[in-house]
Amino acid sequence: MWKYYKISRPTGKGKITCSLAFAVSVAAIGSLQFGYNTGVINAPEKVREEDPFYNETYQRRYSKFISEELLTSLWSLSVAIFSVGGMVGSLSVGFFANRFGRRNSMLLVNVTALLGGAFMALSKLAWSPEMLIIGRFIIGVFSGFCTGLVPMYIGELAPTRLRGALGTLNQLGIVVGILIAQIFGLKFILGSEQLWPLLLGITVLLSLIQCVILPFCPKSPRYLLIIKGETDMAEEILQKLRGTQDVASDIKEMKEEGERMAQEKPVSFLELFRDQQYRKPIIIAIVLQLSQQLSGINAVFYYSTNIFESARVAEPVYATIGVGIVNTVFTIVSLFLVERAGRRTLHLTGLGGMAVFAVIMTIALKLGEPWLGWSYVSIVAIFGFVALFEVGPGPIPWFIVAELFSQGPRPAAMAVSGCSNWTANFLVGMLFPYAAKGCGPYVFLIFVVLLIVFFVFTFFQVPETKGRTFEEIAQDFKGSKKYGSNEKRNSVELTGVTAQNSME
Repeated sequence: MWKYYKISRPTGKGKITCSLAFAVSVAAIGSLQFGYNTGVINAPEKVREEDPFYNETYQRRYSKFISEELLTSLWSLSVAIFSVGGMVGSLSVGFFANRFGRRNSMLLVNVTALLGGAFMALSKLAWSPEMLIIGRFIIGVFSGFCTGLVPMYIGELAPTRLRGALGTLNQLGIVVGILIAQIFGLKFILGSEQLWPLLLGITVLLSLIQCVILPFCPKSPRYLLIIKGETDMAEEILQKLRGTQDVASDIKEMKEEGERMAQEKPVSFLELFRDQQYRKPIIIAIVLQLSQQLSGINAVFYYSTNIFESARVAEPVYATIGVGIVNTVFTIVSLFLVERAGRRTLHLTGLGGMAVFAVIMTIALKLGEPWLGWSYVSIVAIFGFVALFEVGPGPIPWFIVAELFSQGPRPAAMAVSGCSNWTANFLVGMLFPYAAKGCGPYVFLIFVVLLIVFFVFTFFQVPETKGRTFEEIAQDFKGSKKYGSNEKRNSVELTGVTAQNSME
């Protein structure tokens, strides 16, 4: 009887059931789409030098050739407008999540993916760069929704002990999407002058697949019990997700969270910054999201082919695919490490390692001209940079935000932190080409400085959330003045251990 209780209790040794695995895998298709649309722009960027689409369209309209400056600006807008859409989508997460529920919201927002994919696929046929830009914006809106809804849904389904590992599946979906985009973007597959619109339109197929399967996934039991008050349905779903009839501990924890939430007034975006108990965690959430985007990783994803060309790599496209493979492998490694090493430790390891490899990358790019052998050092440095990103800064900011907040403020917090992520994404996508032109091989030193700043912040301010319930984590911020100190963290960990022992 004691062993049976150990398996079923939410703060203990949860297990992955078929129902749970199915639900989180289907949800991760949204993350896969986000990754695909992040990486897919690499191939058309190369094609635009050969494809007269922009030039001929401009010539048809104005009877003259487009200038190189305008062409560069238009293409930068085509890349960066994706992030603007992401900002809009991420800010709407809270409304949709609470109004329609987590699962139903994921189903509804697929409409934007279908629309955006259709615009991009038909842009060349219609001789309309505007359709391409609008399509990228709409698919960005969809991706912004996904970056909030997917981690929230997975986090609310997962047992406490597996929340980190299952949360990493969100990032795994992203990197697999990037890898698929890189492979499909090869010139002999879909990355050709004729087929690149189809490459951009594949996202429609992914949306159709998710729309068909998603209705078979369960609704979030936390949403049903706490927001809708449907205890019986929440209990029934939990029994399937946990693989046991005994879910009393889960139900009790959710009811206690609901009671505390009922005593709180609704949490707005501004309230997150005004209220002392929310201010510290929202600042941590925002900085963690910025540490992901301003680490330099998107500069590698968006412009990896150009970086390898600058380093005189013989086949830059295949080296870029190698980046995608390393990306995927180390995300899987992170999945197994996150519940052992902890979130904070992995994030620090990732930030520190990325700073080291960014320095090596700078040296390799600087010496790439006189000595051709440095191109191999450049490849190793970029691979190492990407690998360390996936150990910590890649997956952790997405799901740790959901861990820092209770049910009430969680949707608003996910929206604000997601918007900060997309804003930084936009700035990198828009400004990196100009920074690379101005700084040359020294451009990654900018990211070295930022990585060091984020490392220091994480070391002193970010708590460890491994193995603790949402409410245990949220309670620590109430009246906390020095949450980031070692003394406070030790107290928190001791409290968690004491509570766990008392339950046993």
